[in-house]
Amino acid sequence: MTGYASAQLDDTANDGDGGARLPRLGLEIRSVNSRFLDLAFRLPDELRAQEPALRALVGQHLKRGKVEVRASFESDAQGQLSAPSPRVLQQLNSAQDAVRAWLPSAAPLSVADALRFCAASGAASATWSADDVQSLAGQALEDLVAAREREGKRLSAMLQDRVRQLRALAQQAGPLVPQLVDQQRQRFLERWKEAMALTEGATLPEAAQDRALSEATAFAIRIDVAEEITRLASHLDEIERLLKKGGEIGKRLDFLIQELHREANTLGSKSAAMELTRISVDMKVLIEQMREQVQNVE
Repeated sequence: MTGYASAQLDDTANDGDGGARLPRLGLEIRSVNSRFLDLAFRLPDELRAQEPALRALVGQHLKRGKVEVRASFESDAQGQLSAPSPRVLQQLNSAQDAVRAWLPSAAPLSVADALRFCAASGAASATWSADDVQSLAGQALEDLVAAREREGKRLSAMLQDRVRQLRALAQQAGPLVPQLVDQQRQRFLERWKEAMALTEGATLPEAAQDRALSEATAFAIRIDVAEEITRLASHLDEIERLLKKGGEIGKRLDFLIQELHREANTLGSKSAAMELTRISVDMKVLIEQMREQVQNVE
C-alpha cells in the first residue's frame, strides 16, 4: 500500500548552553505497492550500524510493500556555520605536516577542506543514540500506518462496490440458462422433424424425439453455469467477510481474486448466447479492477 511519512529530531537540550549541538536528524519512510515486504535503507555512515534494529522495527509494523527508509543529517534553517574547535584544527594541522614531510609537493589544505574534515570529525564523535533513532522511526511508522489505514478504508469501499456489481451480474446470468435450454430443445426437435420428413419414415418418430431430448439434455449440461455462479457467490461472500474483519488480508484477497477470474472465464467458455458473453466480459473487467487495487492491501 502506498504511503509516506517523515519525522525530525532536534537537539534542544543544548540550546543556549554553549555546548556542541547534534545535527538535526530527518527520517522519511516511503511505501509503494508490492506483493511482499521489500525493505531498502538509505542511511548515513554514522547510522549504518542501526540498520538491523530499524529493519526489525519496520517488520513489526508492515507486512507488504516496497518500503524505503531514508535518514539524513540536516543543517539549521538559518544556514549558520559553527567554528571548528581549536583541538580539531590542531590535529588537522599536525596530520597535514606529517603528510607534507613525506610528500613535499602535496597541496596545502584549503579552508573548505578544513571545514569539511572538521564537520566529518564532529559527526563521527557525536551522533544520535540508538534509542533516539528508534523512537524517531517509531513515530514515522505510526504516521505511515495511519495514512495507510485511511487509504485502506477507501479501497475497502471500492472493493465492496465491485462486489455488489458482480452479484448483480450473476443474478442476470442465472435465469438465462433455462431459457437457452428450452430454445435449444425446440431447435433439436424441429431439426429431427425435418430429418424425419426427408427420410420418409425410415426412423421411428418416437426414437427421433428421444434422440432430440437426449441431445438437448447434453447441451444443457454443457452450458449449465449454476455451479460457477454458486462458487462465485461464495467467493464474494468471503471477500466481504475479510473486508469487514480487516487485518492482514491482502494475500487471501489475492487468492480469491484469482478464483473469481477462473469462474468468470469458465462462464464465458460455456456461453451459448451473446448476453452470457457480455456478462462474462463485464465480470472480468470488474475483477481486473479489483485485482489492481488488492495489490495495495496489506
